[in-house]
Amino acid sequence: MSIIAAYNEAWDNGDADALAALIHEDCVFNPHVGGITFSKTDILGFANGEGRPKSEGNRTLFENAEVGVAHSIVHFANGSTSEAVLSFMRFKDGQIISMETGATPLSDDYKLVGQD
Repeated sequence: MSIIAAYNEAWDNGDADALAALIHEDCVFNPHVGGITFSKTDILGFANGEGRPKSEGNRTLFENAEVGVAHSIVHFANGSTSEAVLSFMRFKDGQIISMETGATPLSDDYKLVGQD
């Protein structure tokens, strides 16, 4: 199974042990939400939370031993508008060492969480 497919499966199942095995100790996640950076510990804490975003239509657009690009539709527990999310990942030693996302809101009246 590819790294991206394994990550999506672990995330969808809330499987923190599987996620821990897929995420490098030095992982840095820079989501599309302004200026936030997550560590491996932060990602695992978020994955264990009841407010974990749910995804659908997960697709791996490209993946090799060094990098991966994925796309999905993400639904948020806080009721904010769902987004089409593009993820770029770098791999090291078969684990995710960095991830960055970009997103497109799926409604015209979308407001970024935390903005007025």
